[in-house]
Amino acid sequence: MTTVINNNSEVIFHFSIKLPDGSAADSSKVHNKPAKLIIGDGSLTANFEKCLLGLKAGDNKSFELAPEDAFGQPNPDNIYHLDRAKFGADTPATIGAIIAFTQPDGSELPGIIREVAGDSVTVDFNHPLSGHQLTFDVEIIEVNNVEVSSS
Repeated sequence: MTTVINNNSEVIFHFSIKLPDGSAADSSKVHNKPAKLIIGDGSLTANFEKCLLGLKAGDNKSFELAPEDAFGQPNPDNIYHLDRAKFGADTPATIGAIIAFTQPDGSELPGIIREVAGDSVTVDFNHPLSGHQLTFDVEIIEVNNVEVSSS
């Protein structure tokens, strides 16, 4: 019996995410390390996971995702203006640089420097792929259904 991907599947797969111009934004094939996830574990957004449901080992499929179905539209509330004094020699405020900022809970959040004007540095904490239509190519390598324990 062929196992198809459902809500309790562990999936090993290669993926590529491409921008509208065809350039690769991300790919598991770069280091030849397939991705592994359990559907619903939060590794992928719900819309990415929906693309995988019903596929089986050996399947190759390509999906077009609107920004709302991928990483969303940029949120203006995720753009901050910080004091240039917060940046130093080890983390210069250079336009286009991606810098990890430590959150109050200790986790790190990457931000992209968008503008430097006088003492103000504009940092964008939106996902770099937000606002983009994406092509999601998948090659399913292995599908295993995991037992869900009920207590």
